[in-house]
Amino acid sequence: MNNPIIQREILTLLRTRRAMLVQVGLAAAMAVLVIARWPADGRVDLDGAAAQQVLRVFGYGLMVGLILMAPVFPATSIVKERVQGTLALLLNSPMSAWAIIFGKLVGVLMFAALLMVLSLPAAAACFAMGGVGPGQIAMLYLVLALLALQYATMGLLVSSFAGSTDSALRMTYGLILLLAVVTLGPHRFLQGEMWVSPALAAAVDWLRCLSPIPAVMHVLGDSGVGSGGLASAGDAAVRFALLALASSVVCVVWTGLRINQHLLDRARASGPVTDERSAGVRARRRIMYLWFFDPQRRSGLIGPWTNPVMVKEQRCRRFGRGNWLMRMIGACLIVSLLLMLLAANRVQTTGVGAMGGVMVLLQVALIVLLTPSLSSGLISSERESRGWQLLQMTPLSAFTIVAGKLLSVVVTLILVLLATLPAYAVLIFIDPGMALMAAKVLTTLALTAVLALLMSAAISSLFTHTAAATATAYGAILLLCAGTMLFWLGQDAPFSRATVEQVLSVNPLAAALNLIDAPGFRDYRLVPVNWWIVGGLCVASLVVLMVQTWRLTRPR
Repeated sequence: MNNPIIQREILTLLRTRRAMLVQVGLAAAMAVLVIARWPADGRVDLDGAAAQQVLRVFGYGLMVGLILMAPVFPATSIVKERVQGTLALLLNSPMSAWAIIFGKLVGVLMFAALLMVLSLPAAAACFAMGGVGPGQIAMLYLVLALLALQYATMGLLVSSFAGSTDSALRMTYGLILLLAVVTLGPHRFLQGEMWVSPALAAAVDWLRCLSPIPAVMHVLGDSGVGSGGLASAGDAAVRFALLALASSVVCVVWTGLRINQHLLDRARASGPVTDERSAGVRARRRIMYLWFFDPQRRSGLIGPWTNPVMVKEQRCRRFGRGNWLMRMIGACLIVSLLLMLLAANRVQTTGVGAMGGVMVLLQVALIVLLTPSLSSGLISSERESRGWQLLQMTPLSAFTIVAGKLLSVVVTLILVLLATLPAYAVLIFIDPGMALMAAKVLTTLALTAVLALLMSAAISSLFTHTAAATATAYGAILLLCAGTMLFWLGQDAPFSRATVEQVLSVNPLAAALNLIDAPGFRDYRLVPVNWWIVGGLCVASLVVLMVQTWRLTRPR
């Protein structure tokens, strides 16, 4: 513990305003959950049902908080050292690479442990209500500690590969989505199929245990409305512990092997542009890349009626380039085609609503993952790289700048979302009466994408560092789409149905699930109230973005 990296990491982290807000917010949220269900007459239930219900909401809330916060700081740790030039100093110090990795990992885990310690009073209150044993609480905290360890080591590994802090956060949250949500999909689709062999069923069950959700549900004994296809009938917590420890060891060893002088080497040149090569090479690349998507083709001049900011954003962003955009669209199209096949095979057994709910979840997950990564750095990256002064020297107005930056993201989002539509065509073919329902669901998803875009861009205009803007944007959107689901899990204990419906009215994911008659959401009435609320949030975010951009364009 005399490692100087540990002291530097934890002290630097605790002195930031973000760390203070996270600690205060988490402690306050846990306290509110307990106070909302604390018996007003001084008596407790003899069977402990109320304590178990509050513990479930408390456990899910703490799990969501750790999923959002645990990987943020390690994901930017190594890449920030490399960008600032201090990684070379660390590698030339007497400390070994393993000591550097150990110091950074322990510093982040100490902050995660501090967050869990701040939640102990709420857990003690659940224990005081009766019906909750100390072993259950200890098991819950053990699973959450392993979650923090797994995601922290994964963040460090991603940080060793990333070239910037914002790209590190994008990749880290993408891996979190893959581990926490996507790994649940195969079991959800393959359960009950007669053709599934025992070996494949066991592999799918182990794959599901990579996610912390089944382990937490198993510890909390949750088999209610939110656990369909997720809760394990066996040792989900033990399997998650084994997989989390194994993956953490792999990530630490891999990161330690990468921390050396070669990490500071510059990448090789990408080669000459296509226009400077021979006629045969140009003809072959035109056929291979259909001319428009050749990554080494010289770009044309910006047209007189084209927004130059939009063109600049598309050419400077990886997912704005034609070759990367087509790869992403192709991947989305493949996923959509797989969903079509699964929908055609499973709709008779699980129902149209269940399959539609899975498609809505995947589309919202794609929006939540992709949109903040594209729009959270629209303004903050310019301010961080000192490029905003160059924009101020141009005759472009604030409206032109905002319009160009938003349009560069809108084009990408539209193309990606269009690639996921064939699955809805299959549902409409199976049940033609779902055409109007599908139109309403797509309207809700379009509003969700617009809200995520405008909210991320507005947050970007308020920050000077892209990493902070990206983390805040992801946190705000995930809080809106996933955090409010905690009230749904706690319906009738401690929250009434009316309270849950009011809270879910601001959640576009819940509105889409309600429209498509997904199980657990059919009895709510969330539309058109949700459309008005989301529209109001979009207008508010656009006003904040325009006003802040106009302020930044003023002379200083």
